[in-house]
Amino acid sequence: MKYSLLAAALSLSLALPVVHAKPVEVKTETGTIQVNVIAEGLENVWGMAFLPDGSILVNERAGRMRVVTADGKIGKPLTGLPEIVAQGQGGLLDVVTAPDFATSKKIYFSYSEPGKGGNSTAVSSATLNGNALENVTRIFSQQPKVNSNNHFGSRLVWAPDGTLFITLGDRYSEKDKAQTLDNHQGKVVRINADGSVPKDNPFVKTPGALPEIWSFGHRNMQGAAINSITKELWTGEHGPQGGDELNIDRAAKNYGWPVITYGENYGGGKIGEGTHKEGMEQPTYKWVPSIATAGFIFYTGDKFPQWKNNILLASLREQTLVRLVLDGDKIVKEERMLQKEIGQRLRSIVQGPDGLIYLATDEGKGKILQVSPR
Repeated sequence: MKYSLLAAALSLSLALPVVHAKPVEVKTETGTIQVNVIAEGLENVWGMAFLPDGSILVNERAGRMRVVTADGKIGKPLTGLPEIVAQGQGGLLDVVTAPDFATSKKIYFSYSEPGKGGNSTAVSSATLNGNALENVTRIFSQQPKVNSNNHFGSRLVWAPDGTLFITLGDRYSEKDKAQTLDNHQGKVVRINADGSVPKDNPFVKTPGALPEIWSFGHRNMQGAAINSITKELWTGEHGPQGGDELNIDRAAKNYGWPVITYGENYGGGKIGEGTHKEGMEQPTYKWVPSIATAGFIFYTGDKFPQWKNNILLASLREQTLVRLVLDGDKIVKEERMLQKEIGQRLRSIVQGPDGLIYLATDEGKGKILQVSPR
């Protein structure tokens, strides 16, 4: 009798909805916002993408992709993922839905792929069918592979013309290769949705250059977004010790790493030749000391009218939500929010179809947070 009562009690407790902490109210320069925890207990969330029904496709770096429902229920890991190297900074990384997802059910995701010589960032497409990924097809693989567990880069961004931008890190030990065009280290690449090379890529006709390359001279870009007004690609880049950057990422441009940087070696010591060099781009905006820039968006919703077309950026080191105000291509104001209220590294940020902001924390017991106006 006691056993049956205990079993009934346990069954009832498992059926109850998850009760999260009370919403936190935070004062900002433009009014009070409210932060709600909508899901918790996720491991090192790296990427998120909304589905048409309001649920969120979530990538955990350890190698699990899940669907989190609009009311915060965390689904079982999806089946069908390829082999993934989940070590160091590597693992299952970003995820985006196809522009025609409503009819195609296709998604695209990036991950650390094992292979001859080590590992590298790869991108695959797949069809989402219930709790399974089907028709998984690798459409890009960074070359060459390297024995390193660092600097995979890996944000995925759709361009207005339907091509796909992929940000790629220098793999840390291979930083000098960011300056040469015969490899994918420290590059932004641009491909078609099927993995083929757009005919108008800048280095298609350059002897010895890999045709996927869009721009070069990067360190480790873990943020990227299309400017909501100009429709240009912007990328966010981790500096070494100091020197995080935001760049307007344009075709064929050289962004300088490791020849020029505003950072220094860990523990001190100069890198490269200084901060400027002819033929190399200056950052559009920089942070010294570093804040460890992660994902960012250009806000286009109507729930925060005073944030319209502002950049909202997740910071790992500072554990803050950063708001950047633009005047044309120039950033003229910075506000840091949630500096004490969250207390976890912020990795990913997306705008929901409801116009609200959703953040993911990069922790072993991480959370998905919803930011709304009060």
